[in-house]
Amino acid sequence: MIHIKELKSGLPLFKALSSDIRIQIMELLAVHETLNLNDLAGKLNLTNGAVTMHIKKLEESGLIKINTAVGKHGIQKMCYLNEDKLMVDLRNKENKNLYEVEIKVGHYSAYEALPTCGLATRDRIVGEFDDPRYFADPEHIHAEIVWLTEGFFEYRIPNYLKPNQQFKELQFIMELGSEAPGYCNNWPSDIYFHLNDTEIGYWTSPGDFGGEKGIFNPDWWLPNLNQYGVLKTLRINKEGSFIDGRKISDMTLTDIGLDYRSDIKLKFSVPAKADNVHGLTLYGSAFGNYNQDIIARVLYI
Repeated sequence: MIHIKELKSGLPLFKALSSDIRIQIMELLAVHETLNLNDLAGKLNLTNGAVTMHIKKLEESGLIKINTAVGKHGIQKMCYLNEDKLMVDLRNKENKNLYEVEIKVGHYSAYEALPTCGLATRDRIVGEFDDPRYFADPEHIHAEIVWLTEGFFEYRIPNYLKPNQQFKELQFIMELGSEAPGYCNNWPSDIYFHLNDTEIGYWTSPGDFGGEKGIFNPDWWLPNLNQYGVLKTLRINKEGSFIDGRKISDMTLTDIGLDYRSDIKLKFSVPAKADNVHGLTLYGSAFGNYNQDIIARVLYI
């Protein structure tokens, strides 16, 4: 994947994509995987010279690669896509009074899980499905997806504040959903959020989504399993606690009482008391539709 974090750095790539012909070349390579210059010229009804000019711009931008191969008619230049995905960050995250970390979904510091449950790395299932013992397997730190029907996952967030600094807002951005056997798009589940063991509210996930492959799922992940979640932003500040801008409780940072010496513990849970006990799935960068882990953002003054 090509990841552009600053718009200016992506200018050569944007210029390369500003041509209808070059877009057509990218689409042809996506379908056929690899084509030589003669093939491209024939499909586009252009001369080899015209195609060569466009290919050069795509290669310089990093969108495609060219290898030479020996064919029936001598040495040929074979073209193929350099990467399958492109991601562009439109917001500049630079802020002197902010720091951000990404926490792998497998880096939980505490857990409690009831089946259906499990975890997987980008390469394989850890242990066996529906056996909570494997959440203690050392391999869990490499997990890119974790799920349970009832219980919790807790994560420790680093506190880098100095004695003269104060918390202004905490933000957590994650892809999550419900947990059904296999998947079920209509499977509401109340997912609760705790900060330092204090409940700050909940969000009802509409389902455990499947039916189409998650964009970043590895090829071995079976189509009858859950595929992706919903990207949610949890915020807590001096005004209250919010999900995607909607207030979920009056719990504030002042109520939590954080300072530069505090631990910061974030817990996701589906408790037995919930009205909808239909599980929780957390997606890391190698699963789902978003190429990210749990993002924790700390704003301070």
